[in-house]
Amino acid sequence: MDTALVVEDCLTDLQVISSCLQQGGIKVLTADSGEEALAKISSHKPDVIVLDIVLPGRSGFEVCRDIKDAPETRNIPVVICSTKGGEMDKFWGMKQGADAYLAKPVDQAELLRTVKQLIRA
Repeated sequence: MDTALVVEDCLTDLQVISSCLQQGGIKVLTADSGEEALAKISSHKPDVIVLDIVLPGRSGFEVCRDIKDAPETRNIPVVICSTKGGEMDKFWGMKQGADAYLAKPVDQAELLRTVKQLIRA
């Protein structure tokens, strides 16, 4: 079964994203900070990461950069999912190595489609 790591500090968004992915047949791991996400990635190697930008401690942009800079994690697709939905935010997110950028409130069908495409890629 494919596994997604959802990195989100807002409980409501975490529940929406997690249940959407679970209904799509994807196992979900969760983290509520960048530090926790990096620890889980090193021990669990998810197939895809859904990453918020505004997190306690390190931002999602920094976490994405760390993931894409490390040889052992650079091939894990990252979907940034953030309330920061402006064109500059999307540009900056993709520049950090994100494979996709979705604005919140997230379109659940689009989220599931994007995640599945990236896992199969």
